[in-house]
Amino acid sequence: MKKFIDSFINVWKIEELKNRILLTLGLLLVYRFGAQVTLPGIDATKLTNLTNQTDEGIGWLINVFTGGAFSQASVFALGIMPYISASIVVQLMGIAVPYLQKLQKDGESGRKKINQITRWLTILITLVQGPGYIYNLYRTLPGEAFMLTGPTFIFSSVLILVTGTIFAMWLGEKITDKGIGNGISLLIMVGIIARMPQAFIQEFSSRTAQVNGSVMMIVIELILWFLVIIACILLVMAVRKIPVQYARRTVSGDFEEDMMGGNRQFIPLKLNASGVMPIIFAQAIMFIPAAVSGLAKESDTALSIAGMFNDPFGLVYNIVFALLIVIFTYFYTAITVPTNKMADDLKRSGGFIPGVKPGVETGDYLDKIMSLITFPGSLFLALIAVFPAIAVSLLGVQGAWGYFYGGTSLLIMVGVAIDTIQQINSYLLNKHYDGLMKSGKNRKAVA
Repeated sequence: MKKFIDSFINVWKIEELKNRILLTLGLLLVYRFGAQVTLPGIDATKLTNLTNQTDEGIGWLINVFTGGAFSQASVFALGIMPYISASIVVQLMGIAVPYLQKLQKDGESGRKKINQITRWLTILITLVQGPGYIYNLYRTLPGEAFMLTGPTFIFSSVLILVTGTIFAMWLGEKITDKGIGNGISLLIMVGIIARMPQAFIQEFSSRTAQVNGSVMMIVIELILWFLVIIACILLVMAVRKIPVQYARRTVSGDFEEDMMGGNRQFIPLKLNASGVMPIIFAQAIMFIPAAVSGLAKESDTALSIAGMFNDPFGLVYNIVFALLIVIFTYFYTAITVPTNKMADDLKRSGGFIPGVKPGVETGDYLDKIMSLITFPGSLFLALIAVFPAIAVSLLGVQGAWGYFYGGTSLLIMVGVAIDTIQQINSYLLNKHYDGLMKSGKNRKAVA
């Protein structure tokens, strides 16, 4: 513990790192402040119906990813999610569109053009979602909640929502460039964390209202929560190490064939190479049946379907959800882990996997290993995604607190926290200090 505290103190000894952290905290504070600013023309004291709409189910999920801005009718009500949607669309289009494929190979200049395309697509998506959000406000809030009405209110509100999303996107990019990195992810994580205290207070109040066993149940819930966090950490960090041998160069520049004389390294293939994207994809698909059934005539079948797919803790919902996650895990891993390119890069650098021929056979071998480790990884990911429903059913956990027992929210918090610590570690190690996740005595900085 002392070594960790010493490493944490060393963070503030590095002027550049300290400034980056302070800038990041300041920009996150601006984002959280903006989430509390209500759209002009709406009475902030009459949002009860909108808050009730986001107390449970799909509404709660949407609200938690905007940090509560959705239920506040805030200028950041759409949050950063349009940017996430645009990024996913551009990434998927990169598989089929030759122009985007060319940009992906053009290095830094191509990346800048892809980012610009993503920004314009973000604006387009926000222009579609903005009127939908205003329509939802008209349906949900009472008439006296609107101090302005008509086309002027609709136009100004949509313009503010678009501007709010663009500003949130800018904040995320500034955190990535000038802060400690992972700007967009940090904005989402801070929004999720902002909802956690309220959810736990509701759960604590509910438990303490019971006559017997209330304190013990809270202790059990917290222990289980920490165990789930540990499981998420293991899922995020688990890798299969593929040993790699690099031929040693002689003085004349020729490669020696003696394997024992080469430089031994490994290729880390992640157990969960797709991150939380399969859950996000599956969650988007799960919205469709409820939306379609809601547009249909109010028949018993349509109401039954809407009820099943509007209940994130229901049996049918979670079975379909888990199957979609497994499918999308394989799909997203296949398009984001280029095993053939890895094999070609390995061959060009003079490396090879012992016992496997360089080139095509190496690509096939890596693809086989990825397929084998993706299966348990997808099952583990699906289990964590549906674990909130298990916690609610078995322990009687309140819905709002139950969401933090797994799913996208917990995986995002764990993944972003690990990435942020690794970013800080890189700064510490470059200045010859021990990292936050590394033991040992601090090394003095080299002048």
